[in-house]
Formats: sequence, C-alpha cells, structure tokens
Amino acid sequence: MLCDKVNCQAQLIWGGSLEFKERRKSRQIVLGGVAIGGPAPVSVQSMTNTDTRDIAATAAQIKRLEKVGCELVRVAVPDEAAAFSLAAIKEQISIPLLADIHFNHRLALIAVEQGVDGLRLNPGNIGSAVRVREVVAACKDRAVPIRIGVNGGSLEKDLLIRYGPTPEALVESALGHVRLLEKENFTQIKISLKSSDVPATLAAYRELATRVDYPFHIGITEAGTKLRGAIKSAAGIALLLADGLGDTLRVSLTAPPEDEIFVAFEILKSLGLRKRGIELISCPTCGRTEIALIELAERVEDALTHIDKPLKIAVMGCVVNGPGEARHADFGIAGGKGVGLIFRKGEILKKLPESELLSALVAEVENYVADTVAS
Repeated sequence: MLCDKVNCQAQLIWGGSLEFKERRKSRQIVLGGVAIGGPAPVSVQSMTNTDTRDIAATAAQIKRLEKVGCELVRVAVPDEAAAFSLAAIKEQISIPLLADIHFNHRLALIAVEQGVDGLRLNPGNIGSAVRVREVVAACKDRAVPIRIGVNGGSLEKDLLIRYGPTPEALVESALGHVRLLEKENFTQIKISLKSSDVPATLAAYRELATRVDYPFHIGITEAGTKLRGAIKSAAGIALLLADGLGDTLRVSLTAPPEDEIFVAFEILKSLGLRKRGIELISCPTCGRTEIALIELAERVEDALTHIDKPLKIAVMGCVVNGPGEARHADFGIAGGKGVGLIFRKGEILKKLPESELLSALVAEVENYVADTVAS
C-alpha cells in the first residue's frame, strides 16, 4: 500500500534548517498569462462561493480576492446560465478565470467559447470519446489547459471495488483521465489528487510524481473550518512542498475564500517560498505581560492586511526584552504597563501610551511603504 510509504522526507536538523528536496521538474503550462510548473513560483488560487449566475456578486468577490493576492480563481458552472455568465465576469477581473465542469461536456464548450483561461474537468465523466474529442479540440484552438481534478470522495466505482478509497485509487483515476487526453494529443494538463486524509494525499502525490511530469495543483480537500482547516492544510501542503511537489495550491476552508488566500500565503512565507505582505511576529502571553497583547496583535494584523510589501512586524509583550528579541523585525511594538515602545530594526523610535501604539505603528509602516514606492 502506498500509505506505508508516507514519511516526511523533509527533516529538521538540530542547529540547522528545514531541508527541502529539489523541486520536481514539471512541464510548464500557461493559464491566462500565469506560468504554471517548471521554474515558475507556486501560484495561489481559490474558488468563489457566489452563484456564478450572479455576475455582479461573483465579479465583486473575485476583485476582493485579487486584493489579498489571489492569482487564479475558479468558479462553479452548474448549468448553461452560469456558463453564459463567464465572459461578463472575465471582463471585470484581472486574474485568470477557471471554469469548474462536471459531467456536461456542453458546459465545457460554452465556457471555452466564453473565454475562460482554464477548465477543471475530468474527461472520463463527460461521456463518449466523441465528446472528449470536441472539448479537447476547443481547448487546443484557444490554448486552454485542463486540470484533471481527482477527489477521494468521488472516485470511480470500479476503482473503489479494486482498490478501496486508497492512494492507489486516486493515482489510477488520474492516470485514466490523463490517457484520455493524451489519446487526443493533448498535454496542456495540470493534475490534482485531493483527499481529506493527509497521509493518503501525500502518498498519492508522491506516487504520481514518479509516473508523469505534468504540473500539480495541491491541497487537502474538505479540510474543515478556519482554524482546524488551516492546521490540516498546513500539515499536508508543507510536507508536499518540502518534497518538491506542487505548482499551484488551494487551501480549502469552510470559510470566506479570502481566508484561503491568507492561509496559503502564510504557508508559503513560512517555508520561504513566497514573499507577500506582513509576517507577524508576536510573543505568547505570560505572567509578565502588562498590556492587552492578544487584542493588540490581532488589531495590528487586521490594520496591516492592505500592505503587500513583505515586512516583518513584531508585537511583543515586554518593554525590556521586546526590541532585542525582535531586532530582526522591520517594525514593532514592545508593550509595558499602560505604555509601549515603537521600534524599527531593534532601535526605539518613540514611547507612547498604550492607546496610541496601534495608530503610531500603522503610520510608521505606511509612511515607509509610501517612501519605498516613491523612490
């Protein structure tokens, strides 16, 4: 069983750092101008939860996703009304638009005609070889890649009978869909193998990586609510990335899609793979804390979500040790009893009452970012 092979190939060496495997050399495809695979950075995507037939609501949500860093977005296409809404949505957004298609090849054809940049479609479930050939021809004509999206909860019955709900079944399902596309000489393919089980997902991706060179979209599906899902997703995604696997990713949360983007970039930033926005450094509370540290740290994080420049921001609970412990931070607060220090790179800039710390820190950061842009 592939599950027996699940072991973390990345290792934390005492006194050293997390060691990554060399990144897998996947072939490169292009989705709406965004390079996927090869040497391109890991891209972050999400999916809307609006009714795609509501063009205004869907476009508005995608614009909010763009502001927080989303680089690719997928929308559900359950019927023709949704499919015929895609062109109008695409006109209003700035990132590649992907259509999520299940079972109905006619919807895939409409989506391509509407100008989408990519399809999420499993060719094995849209009908006959003729229908597959029609969709492939349309995608070839408009240079539209296809993501084969295998999900542990919707595997083919014959594979479940043969393998059960296992990594082997996920891999064989993906390979079956790949063969259908390759039979039509179509290779603009991306693959995902998602399960809600982290070890099974890891085993499946690791095995498939030995069988094909197509780029991978990674994630843990149905990961859960905001906190639990973030933890589960981080565990699985980080291990895959440490194995050198992954070209695009989605953090699947039962939460607003903007939260998915936040968690995704936090994972990538923690691994040193992407740099975007602030990295918040804040100490745990203890008996020496004399400032409302938890509330202050949360307010700092919320107040600086609009900053896309990579900056380390510290919120520390100790005036004596804070600036020293976080001397590597670009800006920070060290709190005391009713007062606090604003510091930059370990150097104290000013001492202020607790009530003024947040606004002063935000002003320092915004002024710095503005000066950097101006120069």
